[in-house]
Amino acid sequence: MLLMVQLALPDGAPSLAEAVVGAVRSGITAGELLPDETYSVYQLADLLGVSRSPVREALLRLAEAGLVRIDRNRGFRVLTPLAHDIEEIFDIRLALEPIAARRAAEHATDDQRAEVRDAFEAMRAATDDEARFWVADHAVHDSLLRAGGNQRAATIIERLRATTALLGPPTTTAGRTLAEIRDEHEPIITAILRRDGDAAEQAMRQHLEHTGRLLARSLAGRPATTPSSAEP
Repeated sequence: MLLMVQLALPDGAPSLAEAVVGAVRSGITAGELLPDETYSVYQLADLLGVSRSPVREALLRLAEAGLVRIDRNRGFRVLTPLAHDIEEIFDIRLALEPIAARRAAEHATDDQRAEVRDAFEAMRAATDDEARFWVADHAVHDSLLRAGGNQRAATIIERLRATTALLGPPTTTAGRTLAEIRDEHEPIITAILRRDGDAAEQAMRQHLEHTGRLLARSLAGRPATTPSSAEP
């Protein structure tokens, strides 16, 4: 039942479905929507003042991320995110991004290197603005993957990053500053610009392993296993 639940659409969402995703995600975080309770799609639409179509679209995204389970003809249930969900995501990223960093270092064109460098400079300039910083962070990883010549990997990683954002808060809530995150990226970018494939691959692997451990720990409430050695 949703009669006593307090939810609101966030401002500035690019679409109604995105706004519903934000409202449900905030409701889960705030404890307004409880695990294993069954909630009505129709009541959620009425509560938020939107039609059922953006609600269904939002719930499909949340189900893909593992935050809800849709029960046909009954509604949806909130699921508790697990550290293992993050570990699985970072297993995939570790299989794709370090190799992409090596390829970018060894094979990127001058224009592609310039794009990677410019994306990192935007990140460097945004350490006092978290919203701009995460946009720049996304651009760094995306430009690097595309410079590595793998468009499909870039698409996969973009979806995995979106899922990660739904599962829990960023690692800044675990004590890592934006400047520290920037500094983790710097050896990756330096290696790519120097055409050092070994260093680029190693630096990317270290960055992803550290990020994965922090995110998994924030969900588990305890030290997490290294994603590269996590159980499948």
